[in-house]
Amino acid sequence: MTIKFQKIRKHYDGAAAITDFNLDIQQGELVVLLGPSGSGKSTILKMLNRMVSHDGGHIFFNGQDINSFNVQDLRRRMGYAMQSVGLFPHRTVGHNIATVPRLLGWDAQRVQARVNELLQLLAMDPKQYAGRYPHQLSGGQQQRVGVARAMAADPDVLLMDEPFGALDPVTRAALQLQLKKIHRATGQTILFVTHDIDEALLLATRIVLLNHGRIVQMGTPLELLQQPTNDFVADFLGRADLGLKQLSLRPIAPHIKAIEGTEPIHTISHTVTFKEAISHMATLHVSSLRVVNADGTVLGQVHATDLLETSDV
Repeated sequence: MTIKFQKIRKHYDGAAAITDFNLDIQQGELVVLLGPSGSGKSTILKMLNRMVSHDGGHIFFNGQDINSFNVQDLRRRMGYAMQSVGLFPHRTVGHNIATVPRLLGWDAQRVQARVNELLQLLAMDPKQYAGRYPHQLSGGQQQRVGVARAMAADPDVLLMDEPFGALDPVTRAALQLQLKKIHRATGQTILFVTHDIDEALLLATRIVLLNHGRIVQMGTPLELLQQPTNDFVADFLGRADLGLKQLSLRPIAPHIKAIEGTEPIHTISHTVTFKEAISHMATLHVSSLRVVNADGTVLGQVHATDLLETSDV
């Protein structure tokens, strides 16, 4: 499954909202459209599933022009999750998630299995939550159900328009990590819209940075941080702490060394980043940490000097 935007243009009241937009998305990518308000991020997402029409150029979905599809068929192949979840208030969680599979004629057993699978994937016990109604859920739980509903029919692509924007920071961080795990586990192709830089850096396999309807730069998170193409990119990403942001993208795992001499007292997981490790050391007033895996087996140690020299910050 591939998506291709080719020379896309869009105008509102005579003013250009999107200009000469070109983008290819490959199977399994998590592409984040990042930029300030009014940069055209949501418009691009909505043009893909024909909620908004484009004025020029072509959009191809798996090699086929989107205008050649029946619009309902097209949308059923694209899960859609947004900030205002839009759950049906008088339907249970299970029935909300089952909406599209039922429209597609799935049998009851298959639908139930899919509902249970998605609730478990999103850390919600089906026995506890499937029979509840939206008003009985927290905002974060409602958002999880919204994501589950978007994924229910195993769509070719998942479109996410600032889905976590209205949540408190703790809940938002938890759902970001959950989405990252889901992407790793499923290989789902995801097009994600946000104006939050840290969210983009955490989630994206590739970032497309927009301004005034044009692509300013695109690349991996580390590429944008290390090689911003102009002042807008550097300023938008946070010129003063580009180095610190780079540390948050680098895992310590490749830099674990055998323990020599006195073993460090304090422990850290092998899955953490440079930034987390260095922050932990600073808090504890130590220069090295013992590293363990998920079952507590000691893998070695990391030292602050090694991390900072490797980071080139």
